[in-house]
Parts: sequence; C-alpha cells; structure tokens
Amino acid sequence: MCSSPIQERRPRSTAATKSISLLGVAAGFGVYLATAVAGLAAVFVLVPALYTVVKLAGAGYLLWLAWGTVRPGGGSPFTPAPLPPDRPRRLFTMGLVTNLLNPKIAILYVSLLPQFVEPARGQVAAQSLLLGLTQIAVALSVNAMIVLSAGALAGFFARRPLWLRVQRWVTGTALAALAVRIAADRSRAAVAVP
Repeated sequence: MCSSPIQERRPRSTAATKSISLLGVAAGFGVYLATAVAGLAAVFVLVPALYTVVKLAGAGYLLWLAWGTVRPGGGSPFTPAPLPPDRPRRLFTMGLVTNLLNPKIAILYVSLLPQFVEPARGQVAAQSLLLGLTQIAVALSVNAMIVLSAGALAGFFARRPLWLRVQRWVTGTALAALAVRIAADRSRAAVAVP
C-alpha cells in the first residue's frame, strides 16, 4: 500500500522519494512498539471500545481504497499517471496513518513479544524493544523491496491493459473483503500470558 501513492504522485521516482512513505510506516511501527514496551498498548485490552474504533477506522480506510480502484473512472495503483507531486510531509503522513490504523500491530507486540522475553535475564523492556526492532527491520526490508519493485510492476501492467483491469478488480475485491472481515470480526483484543 505504501508504494502506490509514491509511485503515482512523484514525478521523479527515486529510491529516496519512494522511501518517504516507508519512513512513515516505520514511525507507525515505532509508535506501537514504544507503547507496547511501556505497557500502554494493553489499553486496547482494557478499553475494547478504543480497539473497535481503531479497527473500524482501518476497515473504513480499506473500503475507501477498494472503492478507488473499482469505481467508474477509478484507477489502479499501477497505472502511471501525471499527478502533481505530494510534499514529503504528506507522503510520510500517509505511511504513518496507514500503519496507525492497524491496531493489530499493537496487539501483535503486546501478545507476541512476551512469548520471547525471558524475565530471568532481566531488562524485560530492553528485550521487548530489541525483539520489536528486529520485527520492524524485517517488515521494512520486505516493504522496501515492494516499494523499489513498484516501478517495474507499473511498466508491466501499462503494457498489458487486460492485466491492469484484472489487477484493479482483484485488488479492489481483496481490499473490500479484508475490510468487511475486519469490520465483522467480533473478537476482542487479547494479551497472551507468557
């Protein structure tokens, strides 16, 4: 998701310009990791309504993205289009908001990190922070590969209009299905006990 706004809106597509939104995603991971290490992400467990609000906001965002791909006159994130460039601040904010609207990241940190922390070794917060930073490094590496390959994918789809149409509908349908699944999910935030 973070590659499409960059690919569409930046006239000179360089690794640096493509990485601005990815930095926003990284900041979102950092916010959730910091809150998890501080114990604040458990608020989602203690205040289920907050978890529900963030979850529904994320589902709404996915529906908005889905509609943008399948609506009449809508476009594919892979369709090269001359659009005015977004400012770096906007690109960063898009990446950050996209990540912050996914409360499952906070739940992942709160429920998964404790499974690998050894209290007997001391410095539980430092252990959690190191594990979280490792997850962030892996996630950003994968996302960076996606961002850097977006231009090649755009070229592939631009030369194949049928593939582009199929890709639009598959992407829109997948985003809408994921949004409905997230919105309909009645599970509550839970923290695993190590």
